[in-house]
Amino acid sequence: MPNEQFYSNLTSFDEFSGVAELDQYRALPDDWVILTSDVVGSTIAIEAGKYKQVNMVGAASIMCVLNICEGVEVPFSFGGDGGLIAVPASIAGKAKKELRKLQAGCGQMFGLELRASAIEVGELRAAGGEIAVRKFQLNDDNHLAMFAGSGTALADEWMKSDHPDYEKYKLSGDNVELPDLEGLSCRWEPLRNINGVMLTLIVKPSGAAKVDIAGEIAKVLKKPLSSFTPVKEKSLKFRFPPRGLAVEVAAGAKRGNWIMRYCGGLFTSSMQWLCEKFKIKIGDYDGSRYRDELIGSTDFRKYDGALRMVLDVSINQAETLEKWLEAEYRENRLLFGTWRSASALMTCMLFDLTKARHLHLVDGADGGYALAAKEYKRRAKRLS
Repeated sequence: MPNEQFYSNLTSFDEFSGVAELDQYRALPDDWVILTSDVVGSTIAIEAGKYKQVNMVGAASIMCVLNICEGVEVPFSFGGDGGLIAVPASIAGKAKKELRKLQAGCGQMFGLELRASAIEVGELRAAGGEIAVRKFQLNDDNHLAMFAGSGTALADEWMKSDHPDYEKYKLSGDNVELPDLEGLSCRWEPLRNINGVMLTLIVKPSGAAKVDIAGEIAKVLKKPLSSFTPVKEKSLKFRFPPRGLAVEVAAGAKRGNWIMRYCGGLFTSSMQWLCEKFKIKIGDYDGSRYRDELIGSTDFRKYDGALRMVLDVSINQAETLEKWLEAEYRENRLLFGTWRSASALMTCMLFDLTKARHLHLVDGADGGYALAAKEYKRRAKRLS
């Protein structure tokens, strides 16, 4: 079907400032389906110390769909405690089935509850929610989707609404079979800040204002945003055994006995540790180049109708930026929410190591995007 190639046929851009060029985004086809997901009670789970599991479920809601796409390229965005992914009509049925599997198995695998929805783009558009997309090139082998328009926020609103009109869009886990989460991994240590603090932020221009928020933030910080990536050579630490291995093994529940999976994870992570320590290659894993590939393949900055970033900044820079954001908010020029932490978390999506195809999803530790979103919503209520 021609529509299947919509996203793969998009021309990519490689300067992040391009996220502000709204006329360069392309409208998603009406018959594509927006799948959204969200961990129920994520704030409570985070307060109980389950922020790694919350991140894993958010990434899993994307990975379970990607694993059934069978070569069809689709756009997605990771939100920390959930995700958004758009698929063509031809695979929407399979995608919804996989998301239902994840919902049904979420308690068993992670001790969490997941809500999800599936809504045709045309229905969101008819309700005033436009959705357009661009493709941001990270490097030769990986890219990220950038979304524009109010449709993504509207899809999230319908998913969480108790209004009966929106019940038809909601998915429920009624399948005892577990989803395929092959490729989902979380073996790296938390990324410790180098500059002083990890600042997670969500920022959106108010009303119809067309403002290059990313560019304005870079001016406030007096350096390009790329200077503040939380994923650096100094921040990348790999230990054996990985602290996140149990969560990764839980994600692989479909693949058999827990003890056998854990032993297998210990073996492969020991090989990874050797590759990292001695910069050697074992199988598909090349320790001499993997870190460089990883650093250039992260989603620490993205746009989905709002700008979302995790930045490693100094305490002074964090205070200066938050004061600027507060002043702009009081002038009704933007909405924002921030969260400070000592480190960031990274969840990995491994597709093909031989072709350097792997993406790394970044969130602030101890709450990250979920708690920045809580502050964002509090400010939004003041304006309503």
